[in-house]
Amino acid sequence: MDKKIAIVGLGYVGLPVAVEFGKNHRIIGFDINEHRINTLKQGVDYTNEVASNELVNADIAFTTDSSALREADFIIVAVPTPINQNNQPDLTPLIKASETVGSNLSKGAIVVYESTVYPGATEEVCLPILEEKSGLKGGEDFYIGYSPERINPGDRERTFRTITKVVSGQNEKVLEEIAAVYNSVVEAGVYRASSIKVAEAAKVIENTQRDVNIALMNELALIFDRLDIDTEEVLKAAGTKWNFLPFSPGLVGGHCIGVDPYYLTSKAESVGYHPEVILSGRRINGNMGKFIATSLIKQMIHKKMTIQGAKVTILGLTFKENVPDLRNSRVIDVINELKEFGIEVQVTDALSDKEDAYKEYGIELIDYSNLESADAVIFAVPHHIYIEKGWNQFKKLLKDGKGVVVDIKSKLPKEECPEGITLWRL
Repeated sequence: MDKKIAIVGLGYVGLPVAVEFGKNHRIIGFDINEHRINTLKQGVDYTNEVASNELVNADIAFTTDSSALREADFIIVAVPTPINQNNQPDLTPLIKASETVGSNLSKGAIVVYESTVYPGATEEVCLPILEEKSGLKGGEDFYIGYSPERINPGDRERTFRTITKVVSGQNEKVLEEIAAVYNSVVEAGVYRASSIKVAEAAKVIENTQRDVNIALMNELALIFDRLDIDTEEVLKAAGTKWNFLPFSPGLVGGHCIGVDPYYLTSKAESVGYHPEVILSGRRINGNMGKFIATSLIKQMIHKKMTIQGAKVTILGLTFKENVPDLRNSRVIDVINELKEFGIEVQVTDALSDKEDAYKEYGIELIDYSNLESADAVIFAVPHHIYIEKGWNQFKKLLKDGKGVVVDIKSKLPKEECPEGITLWRL
């Protein structure tokens, strides 16, 4: 394979892709964030997705100069596709990336999008921009494809090389070229989708399915809480059946599961169908932060604690365990609800950046060692570092080692809960 490959967008998705290709090919790594490019040149990935030695050894020319893209004949676009305040798709990063690529597009090049979109977006939104900015004709002078990203932040087992890659292209010849490029690095092989729209739809339903399944677990947790039944114990019992799906309740955030369903529902509504199951799942998952906060308040009241002015510690702010990514973390819902009750909240996170936390949520993170003893602790994000400390850490975190502990993901062994601590878990 003799392709000059460029990656546009070097975040959680784009960088691992660039590094894997960079082991076998000379890669152009482009991003508009100068700080990101400068740190990558120094061998530092502050997302913690790529080890420093891998970054240094990969053959990647990092740049903020978009004209470098003119050297490439195979361009992979991996930029964020968020939602706005009204839960509608925000294609701004994708549009701007397409404008940049189009302005530097060489004749004969192939542009493959990996960003999550609704079915039809690549051909209806991106293609016209590429044509307008380049002055070239898609399908004749250049070609497009879509290959949905399947990067799982923090996962060291399922990586870009070991996950089957879905690929699609504008025509059969282009599809085979795209498949050959990805096959050169993806050990798990590729799956050829019948069309670009099919590949787009496959991506968006992967996370929609997870969202709906987690919503069912969350609804069960709401029911079992009223019945005074431990949800984790129920799931363990049900899990002994061979076809019971292993999902668990929790806060659903991040830039995939908590976002992607809205891309599908928005497109569905544009063609006259109002989704029922998907949106109901989103509503359930979206309200779990409030439920967790009010459940803690109830536990504190049962223990005759004064609510107004009480202190609660939050362990973890990121959207999932063992990653520094704060985007769309629903822990903030718990924090805001507690503050509504007049509770003093102190937040710590072993992995996230303090500046990012303040910029994103106005939260001033406190170093773990500087936390003051609190009336209650919410174990919100089970980073390994917190799990390793186990129950012993609550001797210091709680006043006199007593109070309420909320274990959202049920990671602390219930049978080892120390005397004087009331445990509540989702």
